[in-house]
Amino acid sequence: MNDIEAPVGERLSVKDIELEVIRRGRGRPVLLLHGLHTVDPRAPFLDLLGRRAEIIAPSHPGFGHSARPMDFDTVYDLVRLYLDVLEALPYERVSLVGLSFGGWLAAEIAVACSYRIDRLVLVDAFGIKISDRETPDILDVFNTSPQEVERHRWHDPGKWAPDFNALSDDEIVVHARNWDALCLYGWHPYMYNPQLKRWLRRIRRPTLVLWGASDGVVTPSYGRAYSALIPGSRFDVIAEAGHHPEIEQPEAFVERVAAFLEQEG
Repeated sequence: MNDIEAPVGERLSVKDIELEVIRRGRGRPVLLLHGLHTVDPRAPFLDLLGRRAEIIAPSHPGFGHSARPMDFDTVYDLVRLYLDVLEALPYERVSLVGLSFGGWLAAEIAVACSYRIDRLVLVDAFGIKISDRETPDILDVFNTSPQEVERHRWHDPGKWAPDFNALSDDEIVVHARNWDALCLYGWHPYMYNPQLKRWLRRIRRPTLVLWGASDGVVTPSYGRAYSALIPGSRFDVIAEAGHHPEIEQPEAFVERVAAFLEQEG
């Protein structure tokens, strides 16, 4: 069954906003924030991680089948929405896992609201500027040829780059909505907050910064610099994975993430 083709699925209502949401598994709660694209409910890492945790994976407003309010157009609208989500969930604390663009959101949320977070995992995250003004840190996915973007996104693009001829009409619509929303939220400044680097020191929860060794969108050196700004965080790399290690190496990804979430203290 192709759940992504069903526009009416499970929903998560927060204040006056209703989000499409994937729920999977049982155990310690994990709020999973997606990256460039919404999470495919068929992705193997969901079931693997769901054996060890309860996953709550919303689609951000404007992405997937989540509506976007007309006045909702900045990263900080998303951050404040997820602060409301944390308050609405029936848990004192949740672990927060952010992928790519969602990693930027997760870092901002953790800066603002560490007390509601158990553990934090940033996976190939955007959000900061580490080089000088003239040196790009993050591949411009909007102004780079699609073939080059796919080459930088994947360790093995021949296996993992999407085949648009094989997508259903609904999947193509979702892909277009995802790309449009990503551009709206992340265009200027491009995929980072000039102030975030200073405030990462406020994150006081155990943090894992996890990276694909072959990521050409944000390289492992960017990830190491990110990790160095978060007190006590740990940096780890997954071999034979690009910008989406949860997709290319689901077993290794889940093993690293679940082991970290299950640590005591």
